[in-house]
Amino acid sequence: MRHTYVAAGVIAVLGLMWLGSGFFRDDRQNNVASTLNEKNLRYAETSKERARTRVKARVIESTLRTRNVRLRGRTEHKRAVQVRAETTGSVVERAVERGVYVEEGNLLCLLSTDDRLARLAPAEKAVDEAKIEYEGSKRLEVEGFQSRTMIAKAKAKLAAAEAALTTSSLDLKKIYIRAPFDGIVEETHADVGDYLVPGGGCATVIDLDPMLVAARVSERDVHQLHPGIVATGVLSDGSFVMGPITFVGQQADPTTRTYRVEVQVENGDHTVRSGITTEVVVPVATITAHKINPSLFALDQTGAIGVRTLGHDNVVEFHRVDVFDDDEDGVWVTGLPSTTHLITVGQELVSLGDYADPVFEEYVPTPLDMEISRELRSGSRAFDSATPEPKPIGVGRLNVLDDV
Repeated sequence: MRHTYVAAGVIAVLGLMWLGSGFFRDDRQNNVASTLNEKNLRYAETSKERARTRVKARVIESTLRTRNVRLRGRTEHKRAVQVRAETTGSVVERAVERGVYVEEGNLLCLLSTDDRLARLAPAEKAVDEAKIEYEGSKRLEVEGFQSRTMIAKAKAKLAAAEAALTTSSLDLKKIYIRAPFDGIVEETHADVGDYLVPGGGCATVIDLDPMLVAARVSERDVHQLHPGIVATGVLSDGSFVMGPITFVGQQADPTTRTYRVEVQVENGDHTVRSGITTEVVVPVATITAHKINPSLFALDQTGAIGVRTLGHDNVVEFHRVDVFDDDEDGVWVTGLPSTTHLITVGQELVSLGDYADPVFEEYVPTPLDMEISRELRSGSRAFDSATPEPKPIGVGRLNVLDDV
């Protein structure tokens, strides 16, 4: 019995000692955690001075840029007509040759008169006779010696004679085949001595002023185009033409799923020929963008394209960007702050959140930058003379805005 009490007492003492040891262990653990926190704070305070990487950077400013939709097309004459004969006869004169300019009403071909003059004289005499009979019938009606039936017959005879005279006169005028509008004679279809019947061709006249530039736009961009936007056409020889969009198709081509777009340009001097390959540039919006070297691009953890920049206290930041346009000496991107400290050398040596020791290089503007700067200072902008006010686009994160 006594041994049992002794064993129980020993066990109780051991249990109290075990419970007491937990308090001391917690104090020791708390002391260790406190020490680690202090070390981390001291490291954070001194890391700015002892963990900076030397990089080279440049200060770049955003610039207003015009977003363009680029289309491929060709010039087309607005209308072309093959002028045809409306009566029969031999060609006695062809007054034009290919390539000459004609005005509306100019003679193209002259047909033989044949018996048209001979048929015209009796028609004129018949009209005179019918007039005399009709006037006499009206006088007799007043005196009561003529019935209304006879008067109606005389009036009908006069109308028939006048119709026959008009037909003969028109038939005589039809021997003169004339230009329907101002244009260029592209083809001649009859020579002197040829016999033409109604529908026989004399010459083809094409209208070159105004000229059309016809292009096709994808279903992705068709909603951005509408009549009235002034577009620029770059011809295959490097020359430029400008004019408003006059037509945007409503039905897609079943094969290409593209829509027809027509731009009308002035061509009073006829220097623009029909059928020339043309690149059509249509401004649809303005946006703020930065021009950078594409070699500065990097990828984040998700594979998105961006660049490394310097933020507050020269902390390395990563900004995703979208390619907006490209030039010979760089690309235009969106998604950066208006004023950006861009890391140009050493960006592969730093990561997001690192502290950098930057050396800023002097920025030398390109001729294009200087031209844009002058336009902004003067308040002018390309296409301002005729381009409607574009829709503004924000400076923040944007979707990809590739040109077509």
